[in-house]
Amino acid sequence: MNSFAPNLQRILCIGGGPAGLYFALLMKARQPGLEVTVVERNRPFDTFGWGVVLSDQTLDNLRAADPPSAALIGNEFHHWDDIQVFFKGRQVRSGGHGFCGIGRKRLLNILQERCLALGVKLVFETDVTDDQALAEQYNADLVIASDGLNSRIRQRYAQVFEPDIDLRQCRFVWLGTHQTFDAFTFAFEETEHGWFQAHAYQFDDKTSTFIVETPEEVWKAHGLDQMEQPEAIAFCEKMFAKYLGGHALISNATHLRGSANWIRFPRVVCKHWTHRVDIGGKSVPVVLMGDAAHTAHFSIGSGTKLALEDAIDLCNEFERGGDVDAVLEAYEARRSVEVLKIQNAARNSTEWFENVKRYTGMEIEQFAYSLLTRSQRISHENLRLRDTQWLGGYERWLSGGKAIPPMLMPLKARGLTLKNRIMVSPMATYSAVDGVPKDFLLVHLGARALGGAAIVFVEMTSPTPEGRITPGCTGLYNDAQSAAFRRIVDFVHTQSTAKIGMQLGHSGPKGSTQLGWEEMDEPLPQGNWPLLAASALAYGDQNQLPAAMTREDMNTLRDQFVASTRRAAEAGFDWLELHCAHGYLLASFISPLTNLRTDDYGGSLENRCRYPLEVFRAMRAAWPADKPMSVRISAHDWVPGGNTDADAVVVARLFKEAGCDFIDVSSGQTTRAAKPVYGRMYQTPFADRIRNEVGIATIAVGAITDADQANSIIAAGRADLCAIARPHLADPAWTLHEAARLQSREVDWPKQYLSGRDQLYREIAKQQQLAAAMAHSAAPRNPEEEQ
Repeated sequence: MNSFAPNLQRILCIGGGPAGLYFALLMKARQPGLEVTVVERNRPFDTFGWGVVLSDQTLDNLRAADPPSAALIGNEFHHWDDIQVFFKGRQVRSGGHGFCGIGRKRLLNILQERCLALGVKLVFETDVTDDQALAEQYNADLVIASDGLNSRIRQRYAQVFEPDIDLRQCRFVWLGTHQTFDAFTFAFEETEHGWFQAHAYQFDDKTSTFIVETPEEVWKAHGLDQMEQPEAIAFCEKMFAKYLGGHALISNATHLRGSANWIRFPRVVCKHWTHRVDIGGKSVPVVLMGDAAHTAHFSIGSGTKLALEDAIDLCNEFERGGDVDAVLEAYEARRSVEVLKIQNAARNSTEWFENVKRYTGMEIEQFAYSLLTRSQRISHENLRLRDTQWLGGYERWLSGGKAIPPMLMPLKARGLTLKNRIMVSPMATYSAVDGVPKDFLLVHLGARALGGAAIVFVEMTSPTPEGRITPGCTGLYNDAQSAAFRRIVDFVHTQSTAKIGMQLGHSGPKGSTQLGWEEMDEPLPQGNWPLLAASALAYGDQNQLPAAMTREDMNTLRDQFVASTRRAAEAGFDWLELHCAHGYLLASFISPLTNLRTDDYGGSLENRCRYPLEVFRAMRAAWPADKPMSVRISAHDWVPGGNTDADAVVVARLFKEAGCDFIDVSSGQTTRAAKPVYGRMYQTPFADRIRNEVGIATIAVGAITDADQANSIIAAGRADLCAIARPHLADPAWTLHEAARLQSREVDWPKQYLSGRDQLYREIAKQQQLAAAMAHSAAPRNPEEEQ
């Protein structure tokens, strides 16, 4: 036995890819007394594939885990800093990205040689069909299932591991070429059937990986599914000839026939990674590692990274001590979270490449920026650190002159000009009395109007008493309410340079509930009022049952929305938004989960949108033509059988045709069963899709918390405005403070606060200088370490 893994004497790794080999050598290096065996189906020093990519950060992890193998790997790497994008006859190049390429075969050879030097037993040309029999043969105390993407072990214990495999939409083929590239190269070519893209990078002195990818429908339209390998390669050579410099494209998967060379990427997620199996009367843990446990799309180059870091993590966990079950539990808990982060980024990246057509209306400057930030892990300021000159040039191009943070660029909507791209979201404050906004709302909205945002929005306001969510919600159906709102609008217009918008909506099945700080969405204990909805479905078992709207109800409510629209115009509001999201009345028509009607307002999506569109058109006709209107929608219900982002595209297109200027893109809250997948900027991809497929301006909202995120969203063309909610509750001057952190003066401070502004900028500058000095003093002084 050894000191750091009690009762662990013999380890069996099934699969000789990066995960199995690296885990084997790490464990053997740290505990030479262990018996470690790796079983691989291929011949010694034989493998398929071209080059793999690792980031500088991953190389640092390898150096810390096993310096000898890291040195051997580092000596073989081809390093580059630049990314070059070719698109529509032009090119963009940016630097500072820090990646390395190495041949997959050479990487595995290094790991194999290191294993042999340490005394790891390597068994080749053994196709494992029965892991239990092999584990019994080697009397294993631990089995590492590192048998790759098509893991037999994962399949055998699928009921325990619960794998979820999603085949993605593009077809790709993994080729090589003797053309060398001095940058990681993305090349896009349009054909009569659609777009192809190449991902190319050099991995040794004379060879590059060259991956060709296209949506499956384009692949089939060109007949590539019917072509044999030589013909398909010739097709790709002709398409990308301008980048190949006369060199051929090469396949090393000659064992595959026809279309088998072109695969769809399988995204693998396993709910569990560890399992105990009774083998010869002994309970043996079986642990998934690398592609057997998870995959991440090649467009972010993280498959090998994840495999190597799985091995590092499990080895480190054994070294910390504890029994085997505790070690494996900690490994699974930590790695599953880290992998999920990478997979979320990989999903965003995958979807970008699956939908290249969506972005081809952009000029190459923005197209390249969108590509670089596609995963949402690389941000605006991160790009500045990588290549300050390039980003400054892009900011100048985007603004049409001066390099300014994208979120601080002005925006014109109809006859209205906003000073920047930050909007204070409509946020319920539950502080009205009989629908009349009181002094709290004046101070709340007034403070945020002074805080630098371009436009502040009133919380959802009802056109009827019964349309309020709670007794504390605002209304716009009588003169007292109109006068109170006029007072707020006048303050914003006379005391700030911000604009102010009104959001009108009816609570529908979610009305007559308690204040937000009581029990949100729960019915009032007394004093309830009757509810209306598209269908007689309660929001929850505990909520009231609404009445299904009759045509007479629909006429009445439409006219009430129009009356409130006129009141909003008379009060001087600059912008009007119609709330058709979150399960409220108009949203209840749009979602199939809440609309069970069998008349002209139910059934197809177009029918379900019929009444919300009728209301919108009537409001648009009553609203001044020179002022913009937006519609908030739930772009995804997050419930099986509900609307998805594909439906949201249709909804947005219908509202655009009706005269809508902006789609405010939220999601969920349609039913209590909704299970959103939260994360930073988690709704932004919906805004991106709607904006770039429908051709309508969008507002991104949801988990946008800092200027870096807002700048990235605007610069990439994912949305035209960023609606900031909770951060504005904590900081009314969020925009001013974020601009100060950027040290940008392209923001309008109230003259009363100018002395505070100057002090804030000085203090932030000092803090940034101090942080930079500390980072410099902590940097390695050894030139080799700096490399």
